[in-house]
Amino acid sequence: MSATRSTGIRTALLTVPLALGLLGAAVAPAGAATGHRAGSSLTCHGAGVDPSARVRYRTETLIHAPLRTVWRLQTDVARWPDWQATVRSAERLDGGPLRARSAFRWTTPLPPNPASTDPTLEITSAVRQVRPGSCLRWTGPAVAAGLRIDGVHVWNFTEVPGGVLVRTEETHTGPQVDANVPAATGILRQGLEGWLHDLKAAAESGA
Repeated sequence: MSATRSTGIRTALLTVPLALGLLGAAVAPAGAATGHRAGSSLTCHGAGVDPSARVRYRTETLIHAPLRTVWRLQTDVARWPDWQATVRSAERLDGGPLRARSAFRWTTPLPPNPASTDPTLEITSAVRQVRPGSCLRWTGPAVAAGLRIDGVHVWNFTEVPGGVLVRTEETHTGPQVDANVPAATGILRQGLEGWLHDLKAAAESGA
């Protein structure tokens, strides 16, 4: 799929009631990721997602690439726009390897919608836990005029025969998402599966 077409699909998915594009929505090919399954939540150093959140989603995919490649792509935040079409900008607010207490700010398009007239959704994420090559957990708000979504995001990375099993889980809270939980959960699902699709494509191509 061309970058132009991919961007168009994602922008269309973002144009929904409440405009809940915290991560950027994408259409993942069939079989690219496995959706939410029952069981305990993902954790990093014992900390997980928001247990009280009504909007949550968990998914996973197998990436046929070395762990070092997958980890480098995921933690080199400033280069996210190179492989995620819906990430317009990304900047670290500190230097060095991504670690606990690191912070970063990134943006994604926010089409016209009833909740906000802003063209851009800005997310400021703070890393709370990290185990190099194994897990990440960050929190932070996505904001625009009249819109705020608070997210908690956990990532697990496990070497398996043939590659790396990447699992991710996220929760959202806020007045706009709580007003329509099914729609908010659907957009979160599209965002997480799209992120895994892009990560898989970039890692397997050796980007």
